[in-house]
Amino acid sequence: MEKTKILLICGSPRPKSKSATYAGLQAAMEGAQAVEGVEVELVELFRRKIAPCIHCNKCLRDDSDRCTVFHDDMDELYDKFFQADGIIIGCPVYDMNVTAQLAQFYSRFRSSWKLSVDDPTFFQYKVGAALTVGGTRNGGQENVIRSITNIFATHGINICTCGGGVYGGAMLWSPGDGSGIMDDPTGIANCKALGEKVAQVAKALKAGRPSV
Repeated sequence: MEKTKILLICGSPRPKSKSATYAGLQAAMEGAQAVEGVEVELVELFRRKIAPCIHCNKCLRDDSDRCTVFHDDMDELYDKFFQADGIIIGCPVYDMNVTAQLAQFYSRFRSSWKLSVDDPTFFQYKVGAALTVGGTRNGGQENVIRSITNIFATHGINICTCGGGVYGGAMLWSPGDGSGIMDDPTGIANCKALGEKVAQVAKALKAGRPSV
């Protein structure tokens, strides 16, 4: 059987060497890699050039599943997102919300409506999950988790959580000024568990998808 593809997206504006979110995603990646028959890829939005959607609807008029106005780093990310069986998006909390980088990434999926029109089951067999890092223990993590899961809900992608006390997604704490390293063993363990569960669910959904 073809391998199950898990895509992890880091919405931090910091490079991976200074990003607590990246560290959380690395743990999730380790969890996913523990599942047989799974391949993973972790991409950063850091320094990627992504113009925000201007809602001109040209993609819809052009009957395109991607933006036809801006050609930037989203061209590559569309393919990765659409081809993935499981998607884990990680983002730090910025002013109780997602980063500008992730918001711009989000905005560029107006065109993906075409995929659901052409094939109503396109997103039905995919799974998505969220993890986030706050600068304080209770620093808006749940707000960001909801924002991330909303993009999955909009597409009809199945939302995966850890359960058992980790209801929405993996939430971590790290000093918000970047002065310290990630030191949240419980949060990292939850990230790893989330990654493993996403891989298991994505693999099961892929196996259960009717052949075309």
